[in-house]
Amino acid sequence: MSSSSSSIDQFRSNRLATATSPYLLQHAHNPVAWQPWDEQALAQAREENRPILLSIGYSACHWCHVMAHESFEDEAVAEVMNRLFVNIKVDREERPDLDQIYQTAHQMLAQRSGGWPLTMFLTPDGTPFFGGTYFPKTPRHGLPAFTDLCEQVADAFQQRRSSIDEQNIALRNALAETLPDASASMTAVVFDARPLLAAAESLAQSFDHTYGGFGRAPKFPHPTDLAFLLRHAEPQMRSMALVTLRHMAEGGIYDQAGGGFCRYSVDERWEIPHFEKMLYDNGPLLGLNADAWTTTRDPLFARVTEETAAWIMREMQAPGATGGGYYSSLDADSEGEEGKYYVWTREQVQTLLTSEQWRAAAPHWGLNDAPNFEGHWHLKVAKALDEADRPLITAAKQTLYVAREQRIRPGCDDKILTSWNALMIEGMAHAARVFQRPDWLASAQTALDFLRNNHWQDGQLYATSRNGQVHLPAYLDDHAFLLAALLELMQAEFRPADLVFARELADVLLADFEDRSAGGFFFTAHSHEKLILRPKQGHDNATPSGNGIVAFALQRLGHLLGEPRYLDAAERTLRLYWPQITNSTMGFSSLLATLEETLIPPDMVILRGPAEECAAWQQALGASTRHMVLNLPNSVSGLPEALAKPTSDHVNAWICSGVHCLAPIDRLETVKQQLAAQ
Repeated sequence: MSSSSSSIDQFRSNRLATATSPYLLQHAHNPVAWQPWDEQALAQAREENRPILLSIGYSACHWCHVMAHESFEDEAVAEVMNRLFVNIKVDREERPDLDQIYQTAHQMLAQRSGGWPLTMFLTPDGTPFFGGTYFPKTPRHGLPAFTDLCEQVADAFQQRRSSIDEQNIALRNALAETLPDASASMTAVVFDARPLLAAAESLAQSFDHTYGGFGRAPKFPHPTDLAFLLRHAEPQMRSMALVTLRHMAEGGIYDQAGGGFCRYSVDERWEIPHFEKMLYDNGPLLGLNADAWTTTRDPLFARVTEETAAWIMREMQAPGATGGGYYSSLDADSEGEEGKYYVWTREQVQTLLTSEQWRAAAPHWGLNDAPNFEGHWHLKVAKALDEADRPLITAAKQTLYVAREQRIRPGCDDKILTSWNALMIEGMAHAARVFQRPDWLASAQTALDFLRNNHWQDGQLYATSRNGQVHLPAYLDDHAFLLAALLELMQAEFRPADLVFARELADVLLADFEDRSAGGFFFTAHSHEKLILRPKQGHDNATPSGNGIVAFALQRLGHLLGEPRYLDAAERTLRLYWPQITNSTMGFSSLLATLEETLIPPDMVILRGPAEECAAWQQALGASTRHMVLNLPNSVSGLPEALAKPTSDHVNAWICSGVHCLAPIDRLETVKQQLAAQ
């Protein structure tokens, strides 16, 4: 047997072989002796006084796959890595705590933003001393060969350890300074609307009036910013959101044949995406397109909502009696090529369609123009459609979708993440309320029930599961997003168990995550393993800020139930971040939503009476984001005191705003007038 074959056999299966993450499993048979982030790997680094090579990525990441194929599957590269380092591979979706910490550290060390794959070199205590993102196997684009870099880093660790230790002290101090100033929560604050006005102005300054969105390429959806704008009555603010959503819906970031949005656009026109599809984007965008339709009655937004919901239920929801949760993502690549599954040649499309369909489709999707993606066409709306041709385009889409399904599909990361599922549950439930779609509501409730039955065990929430294996204690975002999703679900259809679950989650948040002395909520629970930083993030990123969402949800739940503990925790959170918000509003849209409802509490409407009449009233009152409507027919019992209104043989509505409640109202038009006046 050759030494080469022996080396392959030695690392035929590394410690990732028992992982649940599809991303980690992709590396389980690398010749690199990968280990998960756990005490065994960390102890080995300490005992052997060896540096750690930490690689963070995720399943749908294109450049993660490139680096894996170039370096991690190569025996010569693996020999260098195994000789010099304890090698740890992390799925950033399962361990967002580690990703937050080391992305921040990378930015401090490299003085530029990070990304994935994130490649960090750590001392045995977990402190990073050098890092980057993608490194090529051979030198190019100003980057060194990965093996040369590994040798240099290991040599620096051995020869310049005292300098590294000094740098580590400075880095840890700098990381600690990223936490909000605890003294802010001790200061008396009078909240006002100035940050709301400043946020609108900041977004207006970066708004692209031609194509929508904010800033230049690459362009990301920023759902929290769009939600902030769409909530407001000012035409200019709403217009920024609507223009952006319209251009996204007509661009290539939206899958014109199959529905759903890709993660971002590489150009300013929303035309060519990075082709991965993430659950966390599509949940909020589903709800936003439903709200855009409510505002405009533009059929474009109704169609995008319909198609996206259909795609989610068809391709992203686990089937069967033991299923119900939503999968995490679809890869950008198939057959080793980015976008191959989604793009077309002109001849492929023309052959599949009838002559009449081709006549409508070619100008509509830009197939008469030059190819827009590596000699191929990625579909976009290039020309407005004559509505008489709409049936032709609908039929053409179905034909292309069926044909595309015969191709080799992109990989699906089928793990079930609590936080991302919660974002989709909320979006699906809201869209169901707007369009009165019981099938969408059933999808959201099924996913929620899956989480409650599997990820919630003995008062402990877990972050992820796959194939029935649930693990990793949940983070702030898991609890916060799930609480917000429950508030939305209860408005779509009140189920007493959902309210019980909401109160349990709220109490866990206060007990296990809140910083009672300084205010706000840590990203990890008090019992979490000790890391070099315990993040307490207020900024929105690709997903909303956990602190913003938990403050918003606790405030709403507190008003609904008359529970001061929840209201006080929300106020402490807002007070903690108030200096940051007033200094710079960018990135704080989730917390600004809390501020809005602190200044003007939302109306809480409780409907009691016969079931059919209550349902009719609820439908007539619509699905506003500015007030909550709970339909509690006479048959619902065991309600908490704040909701236990008297039963009646006709509908009564109780409207409360903050601590002020009106007398019960028995006329629907009066309720509408009262809500419109707010």
